Amino acid sequence: MEIKAEANALLSQIRDYQSKITDARTSESTESGAVGNRTNFGAEMSRLLSDTLSSVTEAQSSAYNLSNAYQAGEDVALTEVVLEMQKSSLAFEATLQVRNKVLQAYEQVMNMPV
Repeated sequence: MEIKAEANALLSQIRDYQSKITDARTSESTESGAVGNRTNFGAEMSRLLSDTLSSVTEAQSSAYNLSNAYQAGEDVALTEVVLEMQKSSLAFEATLQVRNKVLQAYEQVMNMPV
């Protein structure tokens, strides 16, 4: 039951991120044309990326610490260790996919004829 609850919490966090992105896109499309709005969007996007990267780092650190505690013989359930490691892995893979998409977009922009 605990695994299902944590999976649901992770799913709700992903949905939160999706709604934030959708809100940012709609506000950008309704306010397009103003230079100040683009600056605010860039600052907001930078902040979101920084927050996301710090949460990925926290997930990896938590999984590492839990794994070390389990290996040291502390009272930690193996399922909890595996779940934290899977969360960490999933967060890293999602971050890697975002990085790949950003690089792909950058390459497309750089290859545009001037």
